[in-house]
Amino acid sequence: MMQTVLAVDSLSSGYGEAIVIRNINLRIARGEIVAVVGKNGMGKSTLLKSIMGYLPKFSGSVAIAQHAISDSRPHQIARLGVAYVPQEKALFQDLTVEENIRLALRGSVSWNEAKETIGRCFPFLLRRLQQKAGTLSGGEQKMFLMARSLAVGAKVLLIDEITEGMQPSVISNLVKIIKTERDRSGLGVLLVEQNIPFTHAVSDRYVLLDKGEISGSGNTRDTDTQEKIAAHMCL
Repeated sequence: MMQTVLAVDSLSSGYGEAIVIRNINLRIARGEIVAVVGKNGMGKSTLLKSIMGYLPKFSGSVAIAQHAISDSRPHQIARLGVAYVPQEKALFQDLTVEENIRLALRGSVSWNEAKETIGRCFPFLLRRLQQKAGTLSGGEQKMFLMARSLAVGAKVLLIDEITEGMQPSVISNLVKIIKTERDRSGLGVLLVEQNIPFTHAVSDRYVLLDKGEISGSGNTRDTDTQEKIAAHMCL
């Protein structure tokens, strides 16, 4: 039986008194990549922010490798091995690339180990370690956010709309990087995405999110997956 690294049970969350996601149930096994697909405004980012502790959990529960995190703060959740790549460019612009990465490292991962991961996944960043992070181009900043999250030795990776604004060649390379790191470490990935070809290429399973609720799911390798996802996105 595959080990569950992320368990979401009957989760409802939102902003203020407004409920955005309702009764979400998800399981991600070690080494599994699951995509959450839906149009804008359906609650995809809210789901990731709630799991990561940035938004309150109105009801339900979340666990990382059987550790309950429903009442935990983001830095506590990160210490349990969860890394988050937000849609926003969340970096310290006036610090160097190296300084940004060192700030994210936990005690179990050394700087040399982090550099090895970065060199394997995004080698160009090794030449930019002393460059201010804010001076990287938009696409480079997104790759840097991915590199920083992979370098900390996470068990679970939450990714929000990483391909937005990326060139097709970079997206193809990103598919290889995510799958390679999954195979190396057993990383579990929850991916929010609207890029259907990318979703199909990188994920093992998908769930459809509609108005804050899961309306369907399936195996990405099914022959009609792209058609089902495209139809959902056009509703």
